[in-house]
Amino acid sequence: MKHREHHPAIGIGLFFIVLGLALLVATNDLLNLGSTSEYFTWQTALIFIGVLLMLNFRVVGGIILISIGTWFFLKHYYFEIPHTLEVMYWPSVIIIIGVFFLLTSLFGKKEQNS
Repeated sequence: MKHREHHPAIGIGLFFIVLGLALLVATNDLLNLGSTSEYFTWQTALIFIGVLLMLNFRVVGGIILISIGTWFFLKHYYFEIPHTLEVMYWPSVIIIIGVFFLLTSLFGKKEQNS
């Protein structure tokens, strides 16, 4: 399988774009969380880093960090998570990671055969 690499400036550019979007959401209180400090927590930091990993083609690590950050974010802001979400969340994350590996394997083989 070919390893995708890109110029370091792309990663830096993506970092600033995602940071700018996060600041727009926080300063305009688009998620109705309250003050700007409510947006910048360790949970949102995990989500932010996960998004950056995914944008840099580190999908599995990104999914894991986004999932962990989202889970604790929901636990913190919605003191009682609906039962259906609670029992389906982690199995769904594992299934998404499995689907990613399958798709990567299938598309990787097609590129090798070409």
